[in-house]
Amino acid sequence: MKNLSRYILLLTLAFVMASAGVHRFYVSVFQMEYVPVKKEIRITGRIFIDDLEAGLNKKYGKKLYLGTPKESGEATGLLKKYFAEKIVVKINNKPKVLTLLGRETEDDVLICYFTLPAESKVQTIQVSNTVLFDMFSEQQNIIHTTVNGNKKSLLLTNSETSGTVQF
Repeated sequence: MKNLSRYILLLTLAFVMASAGVHRFYVSVFQMEYVPVKKEIRITGRIFIDDLEAGLNKKYGKKLYLGTPKESGEATGLLKKYFAEKIVVKINNKPKVLTLLGRETEDDVLICYFTLPAESKVQTIQVSNTVLFDMFSEQQNIIHTTVNGNKKSLLLTNSETSGTVQF
């Protein structure tokens, strides 16, 4: 009887661990770094390609095949439009225009490079990032900021789509 209980416990534990592997995480990570010499903030965003394609397909009704030889000629324009709508940044309470500089793929992740002007000393950064929130209710967007060596982070979710860091 004792062995049967252990067997059932081990079987249950194995089932729970196996089903945990099926669970998907919906997360993107954005790193923002202030470059005082250039008077700009450089942003690197990492987003799972399949999730982003699903979101873009839902929003624009187009399959873009990002990072493949079949990539649509509209991909860059739609990415710029999507990110401009979904990511809003204010520096010292002043809205800034986000510019997509370029992108590359790494395995199943799309890495996007952005910049935005920061003419004066950065005291606050307010970020609203709703990338993929309309696609996945579990989506989380992590924002890491670095200003003059000071690092601060935000976790944005469907229930909290924006946040502010002070330096």
